[in-house]
Amino acid sequence: MPDDTLKGMKVAILVTDGFEQVEMTEPRKALDAAGADTRLVSPNTDQVKAWQLTDWGDTFPVDLPLAEASPDAFDAILLPGGVINPDTLRMNEDAVVFAQAYIDAGKPVASICHGPWTLIETGRLRGRRLASWPSLQTDVENAGAQWVDEPVVVDGNLVTSRKPDDIPAFNREMIALFGRARSGHA
Repeated sequence: MPDDTLKGMKVAILVTDGFEQVEMTEPRKALDAAGADTRLVSPNTDQVKAWQLTDWGDTFPVDLPLAEASPDAFDAILLPGGVINPDTLRMNEDAVVFAQAYIDAGKPVASICHGPWTLIETGRLRGRRLASWPSLQTDVENAGAQWVDEPVVVDGNLVTSRKPDDIPAFNREMIALFGRARSGHA
């Protein structure tokens, strides 16, 4: 029997070329299995190409070009990592503004690995606790946040993890956080 924990919840997955494939596909499967309506949102208009550990991965269709997307149309956001993806997104003002809108509205934000680079660029992490790929520690601290070397960290409306190995814990806490937000108990 399908889970309906997140039934009716709309989740934006913000990516561009070079996102770590498993950091998008596995959390997306978990969200979809919990009843969420997930959409790939991207500055690309047609498709995005994943990175798979050491080489290019699969290509995925973009559900909604970023230029046509409104944060108001979504209840939560997922920011997968990979090195190329968030490094490109943090240089895209529209992508940063899109991600920032979730933080400012208190909507759930889930980010893994290098994904917090986009969040750092929002200037909204001061005083927060988060996990990320270890090489982001200085960036996180320079943004005024506390970097934590744990498989998953939940801080208010933000859930973060370090790497693909953390995906089971990340998915569990992401679903729980999104579920609390959906029920009004975030």
